Amino acid sequence: MSQNLKDILSNLSTDIDQETLLLYLQGKLSEAQKHEVESKLMNDDFENDAVEGFDAIKDKEQIQYMVDMLNRDLKKKTEKKKKLKEKMKLKDQPWLYISVLIIILLIVLSYIVIHRLLSK
Repeated sequence: MSQNLKDILSNLSTDIDQETLLLYLQGKLSEAQKHEVESKLMNDDFENDAVEGFDAIKDKEQIQYMVDMLNRDLKKKTEKKKKLKEKMKLKDQPWLYISVLIIILLIVLSYIVIHRLLSK
């Protein structure tokens, strides 16, 4: 099996190692080992549902195709969010800083002029 499938399976269960889980999904374990894996998986509903979903796929080649498709979709969605964040991010604009500085200077100068006129 490919590395992508192993990565997905590694997040599935901490009690069962990846190779054993792969062998279980491929149906290459003895009955005793199958029973042991199933008993560990019964403790968590999420893990149990995930393994049942993998078992429902008869053609193991489809698993690789599905993993690639999911990774592609995930990459597209994260890329969209990344582009949106970049778009929303305030970019450095030197003219903005200069204009703010000029406005602040005008305000300070106006205050000084008004203060001097009123004090005479």
